[in-house]
This record gives sequence, C-alpha cells and structure tokens, in this order.
Amino acid sequence: MNQSSPPRHAVVIGGSLAGLLAAAVLAEHATVTVIDADPLPEGPAPRRGLPQARHTHLLWSGGARAIEQILPGITQDWTDAGAIRRSLPTDLVTKTAQGWIPRCGEKQFNISCSRDLLDSVVRARVTALKGVTTLQQSRVRGLEGTAAKVTGVRVDTPQEKDLLVSADLVIDASGRGSRARTWLQTLGVSGIRQAEVDSGLVYATRIFEAPPGAHEMGFPIINVQSDPRVPVPGQTATIVPIENGQWQATLSGTRGGQPTGDPDRFIPFAKGIRDPIVGELLEGRKPLTDVAVTQGTANRRVYFEKAELPDGFFAVGDSVATFNPLYGQGMTVAAQGLLAVRTLLRAKGLAHPGFCREAQRAIAPQVSTAWELATSQDILYPGATGMKPRAGTGLLNGYVNRLMTGATTDEVLTAALFNVLTMSSTPTHWLRPSVVWHVLRASERGALQAPPLSVAERAVAGLGPASGPVSGPVSGPVDPVGPADAVGQAR
Repeated sequence: MNQSSPPRHAVVIGGSLAGLLAAAVLAEHATVTVIDADPLPEGPAPRRGLPQARHTHLLWSGGARAIEQILPGITQDWTDAGAIRRSLPTDLVTKTAQGWIPRCGEKQFNISCSRDLLDSVVRARVTALKGVTTLQQSRVRGLEGTAAKVTGVRVDTPQEKDLLVSADLVIDASGRGSRARTWLQTLGVSGIRQAEVDSGLVYATRIFEAPPGAHEMGFPIINVQSDPRVPVPGQTATIVPIENGQWQATLSGTRGGQPTGDPDRFIPFAKGIRDPIVGELLEGRKPLTDVAVTQGTANRRVYFEKAELPDGFFAVGDSVATFNPLYGQGMTVAAQGLLAVRTLLRAKGLAHPGFCREAQRAIAPQVSTAWELATSQDILYPGATGMKPRAGTGLLNGYVNRLMTGATTDEVLTAALFNVLTMSSTPTHWLRPSVVWHVLRASERGALQAPPLSVAERAVAGLGPASGPVSGPVSGPVDPVGPADAVGQAR
C-alpha cells in the first residue's frame, strides 16, 4: 500500500448506513468528519432525514457479511441489541409470483429489526473509531474546488454559515435526495447521466403488538408478493417480527393499487391481495403506531462511473442508485460497494492518482446487478415509466420464471434463488450447469397450496387449523402445500 503522502482528512456527507460504513473504511487511512443535517441519536431513535426508516428493512446475508468484514462482530452486536438473525427460507413464509416457497434448511439468512436499531448499532461502532468525528445539524451547501479537483465542502452549521471544511477527499452519502449532480455541475462537471424506472409504488407501514408467545417461539417472517407478469397493479403485504416483541407490517401497491394512510383500510388491503394471510394474522392485534406512508420510491441511477469526476470526490449508497424498497437491495448494495472500495484502498492507498474514479467504478458492478433485477420487474407494472427492457430480456425472464417455479418444489433451486436474492451470489449463479440442469426439470408438481405455517405457529397466532394434508418442514409440521410462480419482490 502506498502511504508516501496519504490525504489527512476526508469528509463524508450523510450519517446514514452508507455514510457510516464509508467512514469506517476511510478511518484506516485518514481522519474523517461525517456531516449530517440531523442530530444523530445515541440509540435507536427516528431521524427526520431518514423517513423511510419507519418501514420494513431486511438486511440480506450478502450485505450482513460485507458489513461484518468492515466492522467485525457487528452481527453479534445487532442480536445483542434485539435484532433477530433469521434463517432463509426456514424462518420465512413467502409466496412469490410462482407460489409458496418450502421452509427447508438454511440456505441464506437476514437480520430482522427496525432500521433505527440497525443504524444505531453501526453508528455506535463507527463514531467510536479513532479519528472519526461528526458535524451534526449541519447542511452542506456545495463542493469547494474545480472540475479537476474537489478540495472540501461549504457547510451551514448551527454556529456558522458558509463554513469551509477543507478535505483531501469528499464522499457523498446523502441519499435519495443527493444534490451531488448539481454541485458537480456548478464546478463545471457535465454529462452525468441519470436513468429512472418508476412503477408508482407507495408503501404503508404500521407496527403491531405480536401475540403472546410469538416472539419466544421465533415466529417467521410472512410475505405475500405480487406477480409482475399479470397486468394489474402489484400489491404486497409483509409482517416482520422485530425487537421488543413487535410485528412490523408493510403493505405496498404500484400505480392504481396503492395503500393509503387510513388505518381502517390497512387490514382490508392486506386481506385483498393474492393471499389474505397477512391480514388474517393482523386481525385483532393491537396497533402501536399510526400508518406511515411513503411515496417517491422510483428506481433512480446516476452513472457517476461514466463521468469525468474530479479528483477528491466519489458517491456511494443511495446517492448513486435508489431501488424499489421492496427488493431490499439498498443497504446490501452500499455495503458490498464499500467493501470493494476498502479492498482498493488497502491495495493502493488514498494518495493513488485517480483513486476516486477507480473507487466509483469499483462500486458499479453491485449497483448494476441490483438495477437490472429491480427495473426488469418494475417496468412490467401498468403505468410504469422509464427505460424499457433490453432486447433478450423476455427470454431471460422466461428462464428465471422457470427457475422460480422450480424453487417451490426443488431444494437445489430454492438455494439458487436465495443465493441471488440475498446478493450472496451474482445472477450468473443461475446459469451454472448444475442449476440449469434442475431448471430444465422444474415442475410445480407437489408445490405448496397454502402458507406453510406449523400447527404451533397457527395456534399462537390465533388461526384455526388448516384443512388438508400436513407436511413437515424444518420448523415443524406445517399445513398444506401446492402451486407456484417470479423473480422480483423478495423483501
């Protein structure tokens, strides 16, 4: 690693998950100042600048492993704080577009908790690192420097307006509302292309008190997805057991079928989608919050890696790309991208000429994979706007549909599905000969016909016994099983 003249100071714009991970990566090489417009809470508390935190967040195993490499021991810290490590698909009752996924032994995992808890644990670890400081309740006005070199930022702080904070490196992690393109254009940087695909998705979340005994027994995540192949608005419903014995329930709908903030319509909406199980489970549960509604969930990507960026600047996280939140990709994409940046930093050092352009390009593969998975599905919904699928997409989607049909009956394909959806493998994993052989033999025969909840789970949730034959997943005896269907909306 070239340490001959390392930069002395880095600025990270934004103190959310991507910004904190960027600070952790940079702290090995420079002092770091994290600038955020909010006061950063000491524990798990909401922040005005992160309104989507009110909704369900699942950190996939691909992202959890990346963060674990950046912050060793963080998974244990999360679980110590109340988060739940969930085996997939063992602890998941999910209906994909093709049908119910059997609850076989662990293939991957996720971390289930509120976003406030998830961020607070990372924030405590990162802000305790040597050389990391925060500048809170401070808003960045713009970048300082030229089209060739960024030398800092101008900031309005509670004490001073238009304060110059000099830096050898500036990372924009300010999220969906990033103004980086405008700031760069002000410096004379042009030609930064942006793409967008918008399904018109709206999502609504409410937290409920879980039934007695549900938390202790490890009640599974419940998820009913939409089917983007059917030309109707895509509607989904999810229950995620989180810390403190609570159920976080999120509904979503694309253009023409969106949920509202009306609490009286929350459970009826959940009952009205492809399977009513989420609504049935919520019936009679005590609500602990009002209904939180978020719009403006378009997939948006800024192609920073294709622009002539100035030295001393690159962007990460939602500043680079935002995805339909139902796919659960954002945190994992950010973490994996920053792990790639760390590898680059350790190999070449911050003083390496052209480091920032290389860092931006190192992030791009993770972004591209998630972008293709999300947009190829979202553009199919009625009224969706944006770029159309590339030639050949239909053939690929046909193959993926067949793979996902097979995942309802074939454990090899179930594993392949979760390897990619959790971003533990790239989609090329689905083209391995061993996977292709199983896809060619894929069948719906014997697929589950009903939610695979065990007798004990139905009892604790207050549901009556299911009719039909009982089969036996890893988590215990379950109720019946049957049909199938599409890649997209894993949460």
